[in-house]
Amino acid sequence: MKQNIIKTFALGAVLTFGFSNAQNKPKVVLDNFFNNEKKADKETGEVKSWHYTWEDTTSGGFSLLGEMFTKQGATISSLKNAPTKKDLKNTNIYIIVDPDIDKEAFGGKANLIDPATIKNLTEWVKKGGVLVLLSNDHGNSEFEHFNKLAGEFGIHFNDDSYNRVQGREFEQGAVNVPAGNEIFSAQKLYMKEVSSIDVKSPAKAILSAEGKSIAAIAKFGKGKVFALGDPWCYNEYTDGKKLTPDFTNYQGAEELVKWLLKQSK
Repeated sequence: MKQNIIKTFALGAVLTFGFSNAQNKPKVVLDNFFNNEKKADKETGEVKSWHYTWEDTTSGGFSLLGEMFTKQGATISSLKNAPTKKDLKNTNIYIIVDPDIDKEAFGGKANLIDPATIKNLTEWVKKGGVLVLLSNDHGNSEFEHFNKLAGEFGIHFNDDSYNRVQGREFEQGAVNVPAGNEIFSAQKLYMKEVSSIDVKSPAKAILSAEGKSIAAIAKFGKGKVFALGDPWCYNEYTDGKKLTPDFTNYQGAEELVKWLLKQSK
């Protein structure tokens, strides 16, 4: 009888520890509402989300980025609705990438960032949330409503395009990170066709290309915001297969992931 009690206690302790450990893992949530691109599977005809999603292993997917987060002990998931206070309550990092314009959205009608979303996210960041805003360049992203959210943190994405690359002239997309950067070590990143960013307090620029700011961070209450004028860390350039060896996008993406997780603590 005593042995059974001990075994039961031990099993309960293991299960409790496992549950507690899972609960303590940072939770990274990727928006799948404002970016809602879908297409039919060529073999089955099933309509699936694609382009900047965790599940997408093709060039435009975020599967490698998802692996970087999980290797660092985080859990990843997607949110298919506008974020509510309940959705954000146990979220550490929330990512919005390349908000749709109508021509890209499933059904031909984009879901636009609304006042309720802006209120929920600003309050969540103020309490300690880490928000990632990844735009795109002119003609490939929604700017007006996205900027209403970004503007709460002193960030404005310009409807333009820099670091434009002709063919395989990869050097035209180079972003050289100087020593002392708050997120990235000194290295050479590839960022193609990026929208520039204007900043005001509390934001500050941290990367530039062609003399224009293209990335920024902002401390807001207890939380942080990271903004970049490009989806950037998707598989096509993170895997290193297409770029010349002197580019360090995989390393840079890992450094960004570690920085974001550090802020979430």
